[in-house]
Amino acid sequence: MRGKALVMALVLGLATACGGSDGSGGTTASGGDDGTPKVTITPANGDAKARPDAGVTVTAAGGTLGQVSVRLKGAEVPGKLSADKRSWRSAWTLVPGGSYQVSATATSPKGKNTTATSAFRTSKAVAATTVNNVVPSANETVGTGMPIFIQFNKAVPEKARPAVERAIEISSTTPTEGAWRWLSAGESFNGLPSVVFRPKRPWAPHQKVSVTVHYAGLKIGDSVFGDKDVTRKFRIGDSHTVSISAKTHRAVVKKNGRTVRTWGVSLGAGGDVQADGVDHLLTTSGVHLTMDRSRLERMRPPGKKKGDPGWYDEQVPWATRISNSGEYIHQNMDDPSCLGNRNCSHGCVRSPANDAQWFFGWAYRGDLVTITGTKRNLDWTNGWGYWQMPFAKWAKGSVLGRTVTTTQQQA
Repeated sequence: MRGKALVMALVLGLATACGGSDGSGGTTASGGDDGTPKVTITPANGDAKARPDAGVTVTAAGGTLGQVSVRLKGAEVPGKLSADKRSWRSAWTLVPGGSYQVSATATSPKGKNTTATSAFRTSKAVAATTVNNVVPSANETVGTGMPIFIQFNKAVPEKARPAVERAIEISSTTPTEGAWRWLSAGESFNGLPSVVFRPKRPWAPHQKVSVTVHYAGLKIGDSVFGDKDVTRKFRIGDSHTVSISAKTHRAVVKKNGRTVRTWGVSLGAGGDVQADGVDHLLTTSGVHLTMDRSRLERMRPPGKKKGDPGWYDEQVPWATRISNSGEYIHQNMDDPSCLGNRNCSHGCVRSPANDAQWFFGWAYRGDLVTITGTKRNLDWTNGWGYWQMPFAKWAKGSVLGRTVTTTQQQA
């Protein structure tokens, strides 16, 4: 609902309207002896450096407010009237450098009316920290385990995080409980500082989700404010779940609770414990999420170089990533007798060519893939391993210390 700044000529023209500055940061139209109500508008009429984070406030004395309109380039700015109808406040912070026009009416108990107007411009100072991206992609269909990532170009200062978290508006067709958690660059899957929403339980399938970061005008530092709002809309698709066992050597794939495909697999053989104490040839057990996909993925062992024992360099088809430690569900390129019988891979989930290709085309990002039976656990910071953390602990990563239930939107 926010637009670009209007020209100053319009601001100056509106400044000659009914109200006049009262010298205290508000614009007033006062009732006189005739008993008309007094209306106060903040920021002041003609203010050219209003604080974006302060928003707009309109109050009435000696009467109640009727119509209140705050506009930015013709678009209405949302706000809320108090229960007693004596005050109105904008719902979110304001766009830096924006020119706003305000009009308000009030009526006294005896039916006498006052109209007040104001025109002001907000400060242009913008944030050094900006919203870099929101994941999922616009209009993407994702799995029921999908997190929502709000990614920043650099870390948000601690003192600004409560305001940022409060400014995130999330809605879905089915109200869903979840929580935000702040991740450092080191915890994030792609090295960008983020705040991540994870539902308490998987999303209900077949619904719409919308998230808006009301970032414009948030106070990020001294005289520094958020630059612009960001909105992302996407859809939750069918319920896709995958169960993979290192003991039975099988993958079982379900759509909306019904098994649609099974095949024999080969998981990590183990036997390569490096200096970090981790056996990098073991597949991780736990709840993974499908991430990105590659028609042909180049694979090499972590921590090794050409000529080292265990070195390999392969181009592997139909690769669906499930972690950041090099684990994929992909086409088998080696001994086919391993599939369904024993674990022979370097840590990935080797699958028959037809099954790997089918899964590559069928899966959404954010599908739940549960692997069991290995001696290496998936760390919650490994890729999108967030379902590994108990929800109560996950929710403690919110600076507001609370869970969130999405507001309901129409189907």
